[in-house]
Amino acid sequence: MSHYLKKMLQWGTVFCLLALNALNCSHSTQKDYPIQPVAFTEVKMTDQFWRGRMETNRAVTIRHVFDKIEETGRIDNFAIAGGLKEGEQQGIYPFDDSDVFKTIEGASYALMVNSDPELEAYLDSVITIIGAAQEEDGYLYTVRTNKADRLRRWFGDERWEKLDGSHELYNAGHLFEAAAAHYQATGKRNLLDIAVKVADMVDRTFGPGKLRKPPGHQVIEMGLAKLYRVTGEQRYLDLAKFFLDMRGKPLDGRELRGEYNQDHKPVLEQDEAVGHAVRAGYMYAGMADVAALSNDRSYVKAIDRLWGNVVGKKLYLTGGLGSRGGNEGFSGNYDLPNMSAYNETCASIANVYWNHRLFLLHGAAKYIDVMERTLYNALLSGISLQGKQFFYPNPLASVGQHERAEWFGCPCCTGNVTRFMASVPGYVYAVRKDEVFVNLYASNEAALALQKGRLRMKQQTNYPWDGTINLTMQPESEKMELTLNLRIPGWAQGRPLASDLYRYLNDEPAEISLKVNGDAVPVSIKNGFAQIRRSWEAGDVIELELPMRIRRVVASDSVKADIGRVALERGPIVYCAEWPDHADGHVRNLLLSDDAELTSEYVPDQLSGILVIRGKADGYYLAANESLEKSQRDLLAIPYYAWAHRGKGEMTVWFAREESAVLPVGQPTLASTSQVSASFGRNPEAVNDLMEPSSSIDHEVPYFHWWPNKGTTEWIQYDFSEPEEVSIVQVYWFDDTGIGECRLPKSWRILYWEDGDWKPVYTPDGYEIAKDGYNEAVFETVRTPKLRLEVQSQENWAGGIHEWKVK
Repeated sequence: MSHYLKKMLQWGTVFCLLALNALNCSHSTQKDYPIQPVAFTEVKMTDQFWRGRMETNRAVTIRHVFDKIEETGRIDNFAIAGGLKEGEQQGIYPFDDSDVFKTIEGASYALMVNSDPELEAYLDSVITIIGAAQEEDGYLYTVRTNKADRLRRWFGDERWEKLDGSHELYNAGHLFEAAAAHYQATGKRNLLDIAVKVADMVDRTFGPGKLRKPPGHQVIEMGLAKLYRVTGEQRYLDLAKFFLDMRGKPLDGRELRGEYNQDHKPVLEQDEAVGHAVRAGYMYAGMADVAALSNDRSYVKAIDRLWGNVVGKKLYLTGGLGSRGGNEGFSGNYDLPNMSAYNETCASIANVYWNHRLFLLHGAAKYIDVMERTLYNALLSGISLQGKQFFYPNPLASVGQHERAEWFGCPCCTGNVTRFMASVPGYVYAVRKDEVFVNLYASNEAALALQKGRLRMKQQTNYPWDGTINLTMQPESEKMELTLNLRIPGWAQGRPLASDLYRYLNDEPAEISLKVNGDAVPVSIKNGFAQIRRSWEAGDVIELELPMRIRRVVASDSVKADIGRVALERGPIVYCAEWPDHADGHVRNLLLSDDAELTSEYVPDQLSGILVIRGKADGYYLAANESLEKSQRDLLAIPYYAWAHRGKGEMTVWFAREESAVLPVGQPTLASTSQVSASFGRNPEAVNDLMEPSSSIDHEVPYFHWWPNKGTTEWIQYDFSEPEEVSIVQVYWFDDTGIGECRLPKSWRILYWEDGDWKPVYTPDGYEIAKDGYNEAVFETVRTPKLRLEVQSQENWAGGIHEWKVK
């Protein structure tokens, strides 16, 4: 970053996680959330769990992402648009500008916590280049300014012509959020002035009597709410509401864009979470902002309905959102597959934003329960412990096809992680008049502003590994009467969520204890919080004990993917089993009986310090006669967030607890011991992994495809360790009709290698082509060192294979 900084200098979380709230921002607002979060700048983390991750984010992740942003030409795009450099637009998407804005936001949050003159100077130089790229009337969208005709299919010939794909307003929304954060961090208006100019231009263009279209990808709604808080301009809040109200309304001849964009019906009528999960989460959070800032109860009712649908029917145990990769989002109610689970990291961040806002509206701990579940599991899985590798999807099972990457072609999650991790302290506390809410548990020192004066609090705990929490009160006055609300998590009360989507087999509530200055006090729970009202004095100590039992979780019978299965939790952490901890490298074949004894143990030198769960399980194997054999195995489970740090291999969150749910390891076969290669595509090893699909569209077992190659001739090949006599092949085709673009092939054939050439086998009965079963081809016996399956795909469609057996 320093090299690029020198070159550029020559050229010239909720509301800051709601840090830009009525207590802190430049312009106070009369209507707001009834509960206000304590700004993360007022909470100094001193714990072992989050403090190190935040420092890694500041020192490693933000710099790494900026390096990648530079390498991929994203800053150059602004320089070209501003006439500071010659060249052509870099990148393959029209929303690359947003990656710069998101990372500026993350860096700004980091500056609020730790002074970093070099980073601040770097941001100033980047902002100078961004300003140069802005057109005279405020329009800022490098892909159009730079006349990137190869990407015109995304954005059309005229501004705002193709909002469903252009991301013009999406980019603007992330700019607004970055500008608010940067202004709050530095007091400088350089980025804020750019953002205001964009916002004014958008306001002149959209609204009643003007252009009446909603954005394609939501986020501008939250961004406009932040600008409203910073500037006090009512028209920005009105514009946020306008964009929400335009969704689902076919005005001026506009064609609705359907469920993918949540554009299938007006937002106030929506009652099921559908479509792209990140778009949905951002929209729900934006609706909460509009509801709070305009006191619109109709919006509150709508997002409450949607929350009930998500938490009751569409939320993963890890807190992730989005079950399908085809739309990067939601599918039907209770459709929660594990290996093909999408659970985009950005969707987890959006889920935290949404649930935190719902808590600020309602004051109920059930929203923080969901937020915490997402935070410690689905979201934290998205960033490596080292801070330079990321997950885009976060599945709940794997056979080695998943690994984190340093960057993506669409790297939206990387910048999102930077802005989120720096702001985690902003979720710990909240206040309302003379009430304090302790939402999350982590060692910290905080300064809170209440109606009756300022209060300093010190929290000491080894959470999430230990449920012992001590809080010390230091009011500025001699005595301060207030109500302290301590969240009692659902997991401590014997329920994972405020719904029947999941339940504990061992659901007895923990024996929670609460003391003040050593004296026991009744645990009086209201809305999920233990309340203590008294006159507090300096040095008063609260001791809260939340026993952390190992919990066995089962899903509703409506969740077909988890029937006969069980998962493990302890405190807020969801656990998984991973291949390096098991002698034969297999974990998906394990059956964990309900009466198996389980113990926990802290391991300080593994995966940055984790608490593991140990026990015994039965490993199942398929015998030569296809009967099941089992043998007892040592089970070791690690926190889900820590998986995939030790190489690729098997992982599972859900274990079989009934034999009908077991996935046995098969006996080695000629196919499974062969080397696999293909003409094109990733993961060709899926075709000989001995994992049986239930149908051609089964996404719960690995599959191989040649997408995006369509209508082409492709091949996949087995190389044997020595020449083999073969006469039968069986192929199970992958076909995702209704979800993706893979279909049964137009034709296929088998070739064998002989005398330096590929030759077709002789098949008297030809080659059958059918879904949902094996397609067998019997041919005249050949002796060959390698066999090739050649496929002619249908026109406009790709082909794919689940399994390919050879006999």
